[in-house]
Amino acid sequence: MSDLDRVREALRASMTAWATLELRDDQARVTPAPDLDLLATHLEGVDSSWGIQWACDSVQPFVVRARLNVAGTSREGMAAGPTLQDAKLAALAEAARVYGVSPATEGHWVEYDQEEGANTADLDAEAEPTPPPPTKLPPEPPRDPQMEKARRHIEDLLEQLKAAGKGGDAARVLMRGYGETLDESRAIYKELQTLLKG
Repeated sequence: MSDLDRVREALRASMTAWATLELRDDQARVTPAPDLDLLATHLEGVDSSWGIQWACDSVQPFVVRARLNVAGTSREGMAAGPTLQDAKLAALAEAARVYGVSPATEGHWVEYDQEEGANTADLDAEAEPTPPPPTKLPPEPPRDPQMEKARRHIEDLLEQLKAAGKGGDAARVLMRGYGETLDESRAIYKELQTLLKG
């Protein structure tokens, strides 16, 4: 089993936390995210020198970037959340997605209490216990090479914007993600290009 497969396995096994993505009155949209303690335990067996780098691009709303470095690979995710902790968990979940570990859904709406936070008890009860790791992982679903290329172009442009001191403005453009279709990704790229020239 390759180190990359072992990293994906560790990420899958640690997806037991919930990141709150948005709030609407007494409702919250949550998504599965890696539990940091569990992830650390699993990644220690893959690479004892693994690490996570965090960067907060905005505080209103919180926008965080998480770069996961393990076994000679690095993947970065960026996300927003109503609290710094939620944004960090969501960014880590996005980094896991870049590694190829995605949740089954875009999120769940649950009840939200200002003091207690999101009520994920029903979601936790529905979740099956983590099965033992398979001896051989199923093949990755085929990826659209054009979408991967578009994502790389956006990430390159994002680095230029950060170097130009416009990382916060770029983060606001990327709040909706990199685009679900090639046309959406191109539109986001053009918007970022305009920002860089402006």
